[in-house]
Amino acid sequence: MTDLNVAVRTLCEFAARKGDLDLRYTPAPTSEEGIAGHGAVQARRGPRYQSEVALAGQCGKLMVSGRADGYDPIAGRLEEIKTHRGDLSRVREAQRNLHRAQLRAYGALLCRQENLNQIDLALIYYDVGKDKETPITETALAEELWRELEQLCEHYSDWAEQEANHRHERDLALKNLTFPFPDFRPQQRALAETVYRNSVRQQTLLLEAPTGLGKTLGTLFPALMAMPTASQDRLFYLTSRNTARQLAVDAVHLLRQKQPESLPLRTLELVAKDHACEHPDKACHGDACPLAKGFFDRLPAARKDAANHTGALTQAVLADIARQHGICPYFLAQEMARWCDVVVADVNRMFDQSALLHALVWQNDWKASLLVDEAHNLVDRARGMYSVELSQARLLRVRKQAPKALKSKFDGVSRAWQSVIRDHCPDISREPVILDDLPGSLTGALNRLVSAITDYLADHPPDLALQELMFESLAFTKLAEVFGNHSLCELIRPARGKAGLTIQNLIPADFLAPRFEAADSTLMFSATLSPGVYYRDLLGMPEGTCFRSLPGPFTRDQLEVNFTPDISTRQPDRERSLTPIAELIHRQYRRQPGNYLAFFSSFSYLNRVRETLQQQAPDLPLRAQRPGMSADERTAFLDDFNEDNAGVALAVLGGVFSEGIDLPGDRLIGAFVATLGLPPFDHWHEILRQRLEQRFGAGHAYTYLIPGLQKVAQAAGRVIRTPEDTGVIWLIDDRFLQPQIRNLLPAWWA
Repeated sequence: MTDLNVAVRTLCEFAARKGDLDLRYTPAPTSEEGIAGHGAVQARRGPRYQSEVALAGQCGKLMVSGRADGYDPIAGRLEEIKTHRGDLSRVREAQRNLHRAQLRAYGALLCRQENLNQIDLALIYYDVGKDKETPITETALAEELWRELEQLCEHYSDWAEQEANHRHERDLALKNLTFPFPDFRPQQRALAETVYRNSVRQQTLLLEAPTGLGKTLGTLFPALMAMPTASQDRLFYLTSRNTARQLAVDAVHLLRQKQPESLPLRTLELVAKDHACEHPDKACHGDACPLAKGFFDRLPAARKDAANHTGALTQAVLADIARQHGICPYFLAQEMARWCDVVVADVNRMFDQSALLHALVWQNDWKASLLVDEAHNLVDRARGMYSVELSQARLLRVRKQAPKALKSKFDGVSRAWQSVIRDHCPDISREPVILDDLPGSLTGALNRLVSAITDYLADHPPDLALQELMFESLAFTKLAEVFGNHSLCELIRPARGKAGLTIQNLIPADFLAPRFEAADSTLMFSATLSPGVYYRDLLGMPEGTCFRSLPGPFTRDQLEVNFTPDISTRQPDRERSLTPIAELIHRQYRRQPGNYLAFFSSFSYLNRVRETLQQQAPDLPLRAQRPGMSADERTAFLDDFNEDNAGVALAVLGGVFSEGIDLPGDRLIGAFVATLGLPPFDHWHEILRQRLEQRFGAGHAYTYLIPGLQKVAQAAGRVIRTPEDTGVIWLIDDRFLQPQIRNLLPAWWA
């Protein structure tokens, strides 16, 4: 058998972790701070110091490799640097033991590589906030270190051999993967061929693939088939909706069922902690939660059962396996993300600040293939990932019940809040104030409060209110440390004691670029991704990113697209537009009764049109979306779209009924869109326009036109969902006839 390769960190995390799962909060540096901290320590060591020392050695069946942080060959001292923030005693014993195991593994490799009899080992804990090093040193014999490494490798080698066999069998099966149906849908073969080429060429592609192509199966099948040729380790299918995640899991299950021979493919569904946690009222450590007690002692058996499971590791399956072994199902899923071939998850698992999948790609040097479904949503989702709001009201509420030990730190933050308000927003106002810079006095006071709360919680029972305030404050200070032209700071004070300070991300590209660079190949696909340069720019995709638009399975004679040159939905013209819009809707319904959706820019506009329709056409069956509808109410709203029903449903453009729903056949035969979907021309959007103009030279288009018209395309796209559907769309506003507007609408609507 060929050498089985393993990284030192992976080896130690597999074989050296013992005892409880312990996630009591310790204030950790950001990844940027960690990199800077390593560099700061390494830079002060002098010219003879060797940084990032590559080490490798054969130990039994395993080829063990990694990079030690630093080595001084004259002093004979090997260092492993770990960054932290605050009191070092808050770094848990289990974590320290893992750090020491890594250092001693590097020491064993270095002694064997350099033929040394002994070596000085130093575990350097570097406090990024205080620029302070705390070294923990020891001298070790090479023979002793090698015996320890052999023990770790012996513990891991059977698993490694199993994984190598699994990879070999998986790749053989994927090379011979067959499509689960006799034929592709129209244009689905072109979709599959495009995806396959993108994967094997290790490229990044924005792919506009219209509805009806069968995108889930049409992307998963070729991406899986390409994995052996591209030597890819993992495939991540990422989406923004739970329903799309389920479709992906079902597609893999279908592929597995339809193969002539078994398909050894491990598939994992990652869900949010709120959905998987068995004890949401308990903290994640052995003293509080029974499923955290002895977690790492019972993990090996649970991991083995999960790895040998023949179906997808869905939330329900993992919960059952975890229950059998008495461990936490959520963190069992986190562990299985290391060992599964396909991971189906929300986009935040690859792109947010603490993304698990990105961390695993970086740690294991994986070649990962990314499939990002509904990619048009990623701009707004990513902005949310790198935005945070700080609430004065929460601070004051928690302060009233806070222990005396924290009073001075709460008082410090309160004074800093008052200073910010006095300097920037002394009067009550619902209008936000944009700050040129972050208030340094407030972020400093928040850092001191976070540190104090951390110390307090380490010695006292969990306090949910303190924890929530701490995490809110920490999220703010972390983004404050990387604040730049990609974001803005917004202050609002609607009432006394209720000020809010928001770091709002405008351009996610600066944060997402490293995530795309880490991927071996990336496919971003959606029914609406034009123009591709908009997404490439705002998401920070590589310069070589390609854009392709596939023809859809639909023909122009399936869809009647109508314009209204005499109706304007501009704000000053709204009142005059009510009667013409009501007449148009009623006239279309009389001509062809059936189910229709009518979209408006706001609930206010929607309700004014509804009132007009009720007056002019009282016989017309009407229903309307309401703000804050529950899940059951939304389901009932959609259930009324059935073939035995008829009427007009009014909804808000950009809301829950304007994308992500399927109403094929006679369930929906037409749509009215009475808006261009443009964001408001307010101060906030004007700043966004200016920033985008400065960065990309396309401020107006990137701020207003493209986001608005994509909402229009998504909403109107509800009408034609299958090759058998026919329908009508009314685009209600004279501006839809302008060339720059029409060019941004789907080409096949022409």
